[in-house]
Amino acid sequence: MASLFAFGTTIAAAGEPNAGAKVFKSECAECHTVKQGHNKKGPSLFGIVGRPSASLPDYNYSDALRSRHWTWTEDQLRTYISQPAKKADPGTKMKYDGLDDPKQVDDLISYLSTLH
Repeated sequence: MASLFAFGTTIAAAGEPNAGAKVFKSECAECHTVKQGHNKKGPSLFGIVGRPSASLPDYNYSDALRSRHWTWTEDQLRTYISQPAKKADPGTKMKYDGLDDPKQVDDLISYLSTLH
């Protein structure tokens, strides 16, 4: 069950990391890995939470993502993965239709937050 925690003035939904690992496997693992230093078709998502966008030196990011200057916060990840990639980041190379189940989004972000 997801719960809410207050962090300063921000309220973040906490998902279930074990459930998020399953979401990762079904939604992300075809193109991404969670192994540090390894990329697939997409960049490694190891350490993604808190990392600046387009910052892995050994991955060829799209010009669109390099120009965004985002930090992959939980909120930014939620916005990005809950809609089609082409809408979230016009010009992206990523082909993904988005994840529309808020619980799965929270679970996935919770899982990604454990990878450091």
